[in-house]
Amino acid sequence: MITAAELAELLGLDAGPPTGKSDAPAVLDVRWRLGGPPGREEYDKGHIPGAVFVDLDSELADPPSARGRHPLPAAGRFGKAMRAGGIDGNRTAVVHDADTSMAAARGWWLLRYFGHPDVRVLDGGLAAWVAAGYPLSVEPPVITPGDFVPKAGGMPVIDATGAAKLARRGVLLDARAPERFRGEQEPIDPVAGHIPGARSVPATGSVDAEGRFVDSAVLRERFKRAGVGERVDVGAYCGSGVTAAHEVLALELAGFPAALYPGSWSEWITDQSRPVATGDR
Repeated sequence: MITAAELAELLGLDAGPPTGKSDAPAVLDVRWRLGGPPGREEYDKGHIPGAVFVDLDSELADPPSARGRHPLPAAGRFGKAMRAGGIDGNRTAVVHDADTSMAAARGWWLLRYFGHPDVRVLDGGLAAWVAAGYPLSVEPPVITPGDFVPKAGGMPVIDATGAAKLARRGVLLDARAPERFRGEQEPIDPVAGHIPGARSVPATGSVDAEGRFVDSAVLRERFKRAGVGERVDVGAYCGSGVTAAHEVLALELAGFPAALYPGSWSEWITDQSRPVATGDR
């Protein structure tokens, strides 16, 4: 994680106007909310000076398919988008969204998965930046293309078979809202419910009212109550692999490494032979 003050210092904004520091981090704006409004419109109204907008639907995911609503992007497409955003292989990358880091975590996870060594998430997102009194810009950034070459495998992943096994032999966390886990509501996918054996730990509970992550000790106790431990294999899923990346980030802050099920529920239900559970269990 990185605070607004720390980012401003790295960008050379803490002492006045932008200084154009050559070692400043590349900043990616990943504002996105399920159902809109489009993040690009918000970005154009004001963004962190020098930040580049990245579209979650088209640049941080492949088109919807049997692999889910937000399949992992092909390495070539992802690398092209990141280089266009100024991402270098040896330069700090900072990712942010509007406030809760739910979308930013997707960018963080993908950069880590594809081998970037230094990725940080702006805690509290743009809201924290504005609250701290730092400037916004409406000018398109001048970006020098980066040299980042993606190499998959930097973060653990599981597929549907692995998720089913983990639900039986380890801990599989469902990061969606409780009512979706129980199958009482399903506003997005055609089938309601959850993967049998999964445990409900909504990602929204990892941040406070201002969208900042709660203390790591609090996160640790929260996950331990769900059965997460030092010698337990852990994985996370959600509807399409976006919110689950936030769960993986929270788990990392708590000191627990975890795998991501990228296809998540939207992939699970494409095979009618896979079982579906409802209720609290």
